[in-house]
Amino acid sequence: MPDERLLQRDHRIRLAVFKWLDEQVALHGEVLPWKLIAEGLSIDGERVPLVSQQGIFKPRVLPELPLSIRTSAKGPYDDHFGADGDTLLYAYRGTDPKHPDNVRLRNAMAQQVPLIYFHGVVPGKYLAVWPVYVVGDDPGALMFSVVADQPHLGRDDVESSGIAAVRYDDSADLRRRYTTTQVRQRLHQQGFRERVLAAYREQCAMCRLRHPELLEAAHIIPDTEPGGDPIVPNGLSLCRLHHGAFDRFLIAIRPDYTVEVRRSILDETDGPMLRHGLQGLHNERIWTPRSNDLKPDRDLLERRYERFHSTS
Repeated sequence: MPDERLLQRDHRIRLAVFKWLDEQVALHGEVLPWKLIAEGLSIDGERVPLVSQQGIFKPRVLPELPLSIRTSAKGPYDDHFGADGDTLLYAYRGTDPKHPDNVRLRNAMAQQVPLIYFHGVVPGKYLAVWPVYVVGDDPGALMFSVVADQPHLGRDDVESSGIAAVRYDDSADLRRRYTTTQVRQRLHQQGFRERVLAAYREQCAMCRLRHPELLEAAHIIPDTEPGGDPIVPNGLSLCRLHHGAFDRFLIAIRPDYTVEVRRSILDETDGPMLRHGLQGLHNERIWTPRSNDLKPDRDLLERRYERFHSTS
């Protein structure tokens, strides 16, 4: 049986870390920089980093069990989602099932302790997912099975006096697998956003706004349609205003990278936002990535431009 005093300390530290992550995501968005999570927070006067160079990480202040697992954007391990997309297959550290890190993660599975999963969407930036739980162990494949759960349930687990306060039954399994599928979709969306914003050097292609917290990755062809792949040539870095206007066909981009504003918008009389934010873009060229391989695909822009005229 775990020592009750150490168990309470573990729970208190995890709760503090989860609350800190809530605050950081509110400030920075879902994708957090490496420097922030490697620095971590201070608890009882001691620094608590959330990650290290090791994928399975236990900070010194925790008595026994890991705090987080991590997948690098270009890491050496074959972490991936299963065929159904509802389970993360997380690779052992090395090839020895008895490596201390693998043993710790196995113990976390036995005790159903909530962990944090950091997924590298681009080098140096990580999507933080918590709580996640190890639910399977395959020594033959050198893989753990991991699922995510709803955030408030993870906090309930930590705030309780015992381990695995939420009973793990069929309904919990279905909920966790559904949540994990949603996490997979978030990873794809955030990966697309980060790649597009990096290509455009974190500025709006239309107005040059340089505040990443106000920038979004717009699809030229929606991802629900053929050709709507989450790749940079099918993307545009746009501020929220111009993303909304682009999606609703108030503005378009011709295949020669020139902005065209809908005639009805040009004929309107309104305040300075309309004049400078939309009307002033008419016949202006957008800013594009330096690499030709990353510039907007002209054929995709042509398809979008034809739709713009059919809806104007």
